[in-house]
Amino acid sequence: MAKEELLTVEGEIDEILPDGRFGVTLDNNHRIIAYTAGKMRRFRIRSVVGDRVHVEMTPYDLSKGRIVYRERTPGQGGPRRRAGGMR
Repeated sequence: MAKEELLTVEGEIDEILPDGRFGVTLDNNHRIIAYTAGKMRRFRIRSVVGDRVHVEMTPYDLSKGRIVYRERTPGQGGPRRRAGGMR
C-alpha cells in the first residue's frame, strides 16, 4: 500500500491533548487521537474544540490519524494582520 491509499474522514474536535494532539470524534461515532499536519503547523492554523476537521488515516491503524484540513466556521474573521507601516 502506498500513500495514495489513505482514508479521509470527517469529524469534530472534542478534546485538546498535550503535545499537539487532539481527540476527534468521527462522523461514524468512533473516537481517535489525531495530530496536526506539518503544513497546518507551518502556517499556524489553530484548531479548537468544536472545529470540523478532515482526518487522514491509514488502514493499518484506525485509532490514529492526521488532521489535514480545518473547515471554516461562520462568524470567524479572516487572518489578522499586524498593525504598522512599511519600513
